[in-house]
Amino acid sequence: MNVRLTYGITVFLLIVAIILSIIYGEVSVSMNDVQAYFYHILLGQEVNTIPSSAITYIRIPHIITAFFVIFNRQTADCAGFQQEVLVNLTMKFGFYTLGCKVNQYETQAMERLLLQRGQEIGAFEGDCDAYVVNTCSVTAVADKKSRAMLRRCRREHPQALLAVCGCYAQHAAEDLKALGVDVLGGSAGREEFVEMLLKALNCGEKQEKVDAALRRREFEVLPAGGLEERTRAMLKVQDGCTNFCTYCIIPYTRGPVRSAPLDVAVAQAKELADRGYREIVVTGIEIASWGRDLPGKPELSVLLAALCETVPQIRIRLGSLEPRIITREFCEKIAKYPNLCPQFHLSMQSGSDSVLERMHRKYDTKRYLESVDLLNEFFPGCAVTTDMIVAFPGETEAEFAESLAFIRRCRFADMHIFPYSRRPGTPADKMPGQHGNAVKEQRSREAIAVAEELRMDYLKGLLGSVQAVLFEENQGEYATGHAPNYCKVYVKTDENWHNEVKNVRITGLYQDGLTGEAE
Repeated sequence: MNVRLTYGITVFLLIVAIILSIIYGEVSVSMNDVQAYFYHILLGQEVNTIPSSAITYIRIPHIITAFFVIFNRQTADCAGFQQEVLVNLTMKFGFYTLGCKVNQYETQAMERLLLQRGQEIGAFEGDCDAYVVNTCSVTAVADKKSRAMLRRCRREHPQALLAVCGCYAQHAAEDLKALGVDVLGGSAGREEFVEMLLKALNCGEKQEKVDAALRRREFEVLPAGGLEERTRAMLKVQDGCTNFCTYCIIPYTRGPVRSAPLDVAVAQAKELADRGYREIVVTGIEIASWGRDLPGKPELSVLLAALCETVPQIRIRLGSLEPRIITREFCEKIAKYPNLCPQFHLSMQSGSDSVLERMHRKYDTKRYLESVDLLNEFFPGCAVTTDMIVAFPGETEAEFAESLAFIRRCRFADMHIFPYSRRPGTPADKMPGQHGNAVKEQRSREAIAVAEELRMDYLKGLLGSVQAVLFEENQGEYATGHAPNYCKVYVKTDENWHNEVKNVRITGLYQDGLTGEAE
């Protein structure tokens, strides 16, 4: 196809778009088709094929801009094309997020950055111009899910742009490049990754940048919160980890500890309150280490006090905590704030001292139990939750029995049970005594059964209590939300209480939570 014919086809498409836009206000057109023509024409290149992609929208301002570029520019480079044309063209992005709350936070931040640049966020299951998979690598199962999602996305949307970032991409970039991704980023530089997405869409060139995680020193400040229809926002205050537990790859994918400055975190919390959020989840890779890299090395309690005082009308909920952060002094400082949610997720991993030592955890069961007892003392009725790894290399039946007895002693409100997952590059991967799947599955079942028993005991203990429930959505005939202890509550009603807090008297157990009546 020669350039003159290409000009003719392009102008014809634009004339049709103008006529239909005038009649209907907007028209569905293949934006990538027209955009590809523009770019190749401006570079003086021939277009031999007509690309096919997801359908987006061209509106009159886009058409006017496109005509201006065609008839007033003879040459253009990719950066200039992006600056002059793309800012007026709306592309649709779909995100799929695996893993922790930090990943969820960073996905929301990238969504907001794209919206600020005039782009659209679509459903990952729908038609989009670009699909982004934010990967997790905490287990081999997470790696497998990431690969499966990328393969499925490429199969179902062969002409769309396929992008990947996150912890799996950070340490296994070559594996993901082999899957044919168009944009590859690691676990940092989210704003730069967004620019890479836009550049790839407009230049047709693959983009890749994965840094050296262990060399990171600066905390990247990103937009807090998420899309406006949500009631709960996340506030990332910390990144990185230097604990180097023997089973964990995250220190290698996230790098050393970096903390958000106190004034930045406080300002973002105030912004979230002003935007109408009713709850803020303080999150990070290892938030107990917040402040370690800041001048004066402030402790986490300083940050929590500042947040609670800045937005006293907003619930402040904590992410996962390293158990040693819980001291009597810590509890005394934070217990006076009524807007601090009485739910504490204390990372445990094992209830056997010998296993904890092989994991290179920095506490034993005695110190862990001290933290649990302090929380129950200062926050009566609080929900203490945890994680537990079963079938760690060399874990004996006796050690596993110790763990089961220990979780009964702690009386957790909820637990996440994980079978040990080998991570190449970690010390535990080379330890003797690796268990097979049969042992992992059996011990998982036993631990889950005990965890469920404990969860039900905690829920039954709430019967007759009054909980201040933040309602989020309607599910059938019920309005649903979460109490301060993060128990899910169902109330039968025809009303929409989205983003409202109501006192609910708990009357029974229902599905995965509680049911009650609004007072």
